[in-house]
Amino acid sequence: MAPVSLVVQVTDLQRAAPASRGFTLIEMIVAMAILALLLTIAVPRYFDGLDRSKDAVLMENLKVTRDVIDKFYGDNGRYPDSLGELVDKRYLRALPVDPITQSNRSWVIVPPEPPLRGQVYDLHSGAKGHTKDGRPYSTL
Repeated sequence: MAPVSLVVQVTDLQRAAPASRGFTLIEMIVAMAILALLLTIAVPRYFDGLDRSKDAVLMENLKVTRDVIDKFYGDNGRYPDSLGELVDKRYLRALPVDPITQSNRSWVIVPPEPPLRGQVYDLHSGAKGHTKDGRPYSTL
């Protein structure tokens, strides 16, 4: 007798299931409102974090490249004539990319003082604008 009643219950559930499928309009509106609220909180934080990470990558690229320029000077007794020379002599694997301008050609190169030889003493970002903490990119 127990198996018969079980079969009857399963059959009853199968008949009732098509009538309760899907969401109502109110449920969909509530779900969309919750999703919109979460997005208004998350999206600004995401873009702020993205800008901060670009600033951090720029600072790291400048630090590494300046260190390589100093090592080149220590090894050769002169500064490099171009950033490409650092790559040619394998001090760098590739020219660093400025994450703000997304280019490796936007660097502003500072030559050394006249008694020193070479063309690349220092470099700065060629990007317009300021970092998240207010410093101009051109002074980094």
